[in-house]
Amino acid sequence: MKGVLALVLAGGKGSRLEPLTRDRAKPAVPFGGAYRIIDFTLSNCINSGLRRMLVLTQYKAASLDRHLYLGWRFLCRELGEFIDLLPPQQRIDEHWYQGTADAVYQNIYSIEQSRPEYVLILSGDHIYKMDYSELIRDHIDSRAECTIGCIPVPLEEGSQFGVMQIDDDRRVVNFREKPEDPDPLPDDPTRCLASMGIYVFSANFMFEELCRDATDNDSAHDFGKNIIPSIIESHLVRAFPFSDKNTGDGRYWRDVGTLDAYYEANMDLIAVDPQLNLYDRSWEIRTYQPPNPPPKFVFAQSGDSQPRVGQALDSMVCNGSIVSGGRVERSIIASNVRVNSWAHVQDSILFDDVIVGRHAKIRRAIIDKGVSIPAHTQIGYDHDADRARGFVVTESGVVVIGKVDMIREQELPPIAVT
Repeated sequence: MKGVLALVLAGGKGSRLEPLTRDRAKPAVPFGGAYRIIDFTLSNCINSGLRRMLVLTQYKAASLDRHLYLGWRFLCRELGEFIDLLPPQQRIDEHWYQGTADAVYQNIYSIEQSRPEYVLILSGDHIYKMDYSELIRDHIDSRAECTIGCIPVPLEEGSQFGVMQIDDDRRVVNFREKPEDPDPLPDDPTRCLASMGIYVFSANFMFEELCRDATDNDSAHDFGKNIIPSIIESHLVRAFPFSDKNTGDGRYWRDVGTLDAYYEANMDLIAVDPQLNLYDRSWEIRTYQPPNPPPKFVFAQSGDSQPRVGQALDSMVCNGSIVSGGRVERSIIASNVRVNSWAHVQDSILFDDVIVGRHAKIRRAIIDKGVSIPAHTQIGYDHDADRARGFVVTESGVVVIGKVDMIREQELPPIAVT
């Protein structure tokens, strides 16, 4: 893998994840309590033997930059290993990145400095485990100019992805980006073959195609919309089927592009036997781990009329958090969270430093970092009241509270305290 350079595209706005992306890039959004979304792509690289990575950033990158500096500076530059951040430099013109292909094109100088034979292009905002070395070896053995990671998805979801058709040798014979009428698989009319946004290119070929595309004023300068469709007839472009490192099949790959998709992917983790196994020591997901103490659960006064018991059931609770006489069910609790006495949190995701006041009730909610929930607050029980406070309520009924969303004590209905 020494001749391979990995490019991680991490500059997307992530507007469909607002308010979680008001102050951070989508790849920097917390996931699973202890991680950021980008940790999965970067961990896949490390576990695949890839140790030369460039992360292309753009929008609201401060949080992402800080996370990578704290948690991903362990590679040895003297051995030719690195994870370097590449913010927009406007080396070629004065525009922001116009598309995925343009983002790579504007960084050709930095890419060429690494003298790669092959370039692996990845997205920094998907949740999955994949051995990229298998994809790269398949690309090299087949002598293809480009190889695309692919996965079957339900036909009704095909309009969200690039959809391809392949022959018996896995050669791509048709590729359409986000089509309104996706082509079904020949043997399964309920599914179509979707691009994962993972590409392996022979480096010199990629440089030539990017330079050609850059001069096309009618192009959107995007790999899925322009580069791939323009080369499938004249060059060998192949598909590579995704195989999950835990399950051995292509089931678990999540594009957490919407709040509901993000919520469901987090909730997947608390299953008794989750498809995405974070406890697999053979394929570890790395991240920055601050020096927090272990989580603590206090009070066991069950004889009172209102039991004061600190407990968490079917949940994940991260270091530094204290469940102090409250109850947590089917939830993900990040670091340094405090759930106070008689509070009840269920089916929810709480980011770092959230404080839940006494007698508060939270159901099916995502609460961003540092938010303080006053005593007796109810979240997720009356969606009209939640919207009136300015909170986002998704189509499936998940309430999302951003960093700057405040709950004032006087807004709360009077509740008798016992």
